[in-house]
Amino acid sequence: MTKLVRVAAILALLASASLWAQSSEPKTIAQILDRSVSGVENELVPAVDAMPEDKFSFAPTNGEFKGVKDFATQAKHIAHVNYLVAAGLLGEKPPVDIGEDNGPAVMKSKAEIVKFLKDSFAYSHKAMATFTEKNVAASMDSPFGEGKTTRLAMGVLIVGHSFDHYGQIVEYLRMNSIIPPASRQ
Repeated sequence: MTKLVRVAAILALLASASLWAQSSEPKTIAQILDRSVSGVENELVPAVDAMPEDKFSFAPTNGEFKGVKDFATQAKHIAHVNYLVAAGLLGEKPPVDIGEDNGPAVMKSKAEIVKFLKDSFAYSHKAMATFTEKNVAASMDSPFGEGKTTRLAMGVLIVGHSFDHYGQIVEYLRMNSIIPPASRQ
């Protein structure tokens, strides 16, 4: 995980926490993290759904884009990481076949990919619900096989990683003359 992704994740968590600070509702770590997941989910899923199926194989070619993920692979990769991290937080195996780093290779249709992404966020919400004041900083094995990490680091990674790829999804949409749903009036 890059330093930039970690910084983005922390900023996303702090931003959502400051939004909650303005409300009089009870605030828990689980609610704050869950709201952050909802924030990225509510931008990312509609953006993925906005790309026509015949453009799901789009990858930029003009400029320095050799070897980049195509649109479908971006979406599957996000879902793969969501499932992997949420499963680690829950202490279980992912409930579906998440494939390799870029998701299941057999998954090709827009409907399958959008469902895979939506379901990964539902599973991430389940993981966020497990956070408490007592376990937020608890040590856990990194789901990436990189030794130990903390539950909080993994909770915010879902948000930071998803927003990192959301930026790429937005660029791919705009390269295809599609205005991302979050930018429409």
